[in-house]
Amino acid sequence: MYSAETHQNLLSRIPDVTGRPLSEWLKAVEDGPSLIRCEEKIDWLRREYNLSHGYAKAIVHEYDLRRAAARM
Repeated sequence: MYSAETHQNLLSRIPDVTGRPLSEWLKAVEDGPSLIRCEEKIDWLRREYNLSHGYAKAIVHEYDLRRAAARM
């Protein structure tokens, strides 16, 4: 895992690198296949959208953080 600062830096670059806002990526994970493990979600994003491992990991991590926060 990487630091919170690195995570935020990756997230801030996603729109420029991918041409899509983070909200669309989070929706893609939400609407995607019902995968349980983080690595499965990361691999799916990489295959489906040709994302690098780092950006796919940042998207999945943010998705999981937001879901956890929503449950609290």
